[in-house]
Amino acid sequence: MKRWIPLLFSSALALSAQTPEAYAPSVDAWHAAREARLAAEDGWLTLIGRDWLNQGENTLGSAPGSTVLLPEWAAPAKAGLLILEGTMVRFRPLPGCNLLLNGKPATEAVLKSDADGTPDVFKAGRVTFYLIRRGTRLGVRIKDPENPARKAFRGVPRYPVDATWRVEAEFIPYATPQARAIPTVLGTTETMTAPGLLKFKVAGRDITLEPMLEEGERSELFIIFKDTTSAHGTYPAGRFLYADMPKDGKVILDFNRAINPPCAFTLFATCPLPPRQNQLDVPVRAGEKEPAGH
Repeated sequence: MKRWIPLLFSSALALSAQTPEAYAPSVDAWHAAREARLAAEDGWLTLIGRDWLNQGENTLGSAPGSTVLLPEWAAPAKAGLLILEGTMVRFRPLPGCNLLLNGKPATEAVLKSDADGTPDVFKAGRVTFYLIRRGTRLGVRIKDPENPARKAFRGVPRYPVDATWRVEAEFIPYATPQARAIPTVLGTTETMTAPGLLKFKVAGRDITLEPMLEEGERSELFIIFKDTTSAHGTYPAGRFLYADMPKDGKVILDFNRAINPPCAFTLFATCPLPPRQNQLDVPVRAGEKEPAGH
């Protein structure tokens, strides 16, 4: 299941049929849609919290010291308990809970996380929250559509569209897909599958990148990369790029569609970091720049 930014990449191979005049407007339209998703009522800019659960009882409410702390204007001091037993989380409401669960008054239930597909969603006033799984950890992600970060959003700066950064790469498959331990901003690792290598040229130099397959994903390659513009115009931790799966041994890499990870916009995302093999010693002056006030 892709967690980062769904529906980001619209058929790179189909773009090959476009005229040069149509290419830049198509990227501009794609980026406008990308910004709209960021600013949506359930987008990354609405995040206001992410609290990890411990084994046993976890308190949920607006009381100081709650394991999962909700705004005092949205929930009672003690709204309920989240009971973590191994990998299962059970919700137990407390008197005066006043929460909705999947649109109905919340009752005791075993909760589905985002790793199960569609998570069970709680609502407290305008605030929503749900269970997330990251590796072996389980936590609660909290969103508020009135978050000041969303209200202050004015778009994402980027380099001018440059067709020379839309390159054709040779895909060199591994005999057997390789498991990779990808580092995250939490200091943990996440196992991803590398199906092969991408080899291409930039300014006459041979470059390789190792794409990953996200969990359950078989239609796109996911590339986490860093280059010499990182911390010098682009987001310091690196950027993401999606590409269609290989066709006839080739993959189109459109760096004009390189994007900032969610961690560039919120403290409450759990982004993967570029593995060493994807840390390039060339500048990629294409795609999104570092957002203001990240």
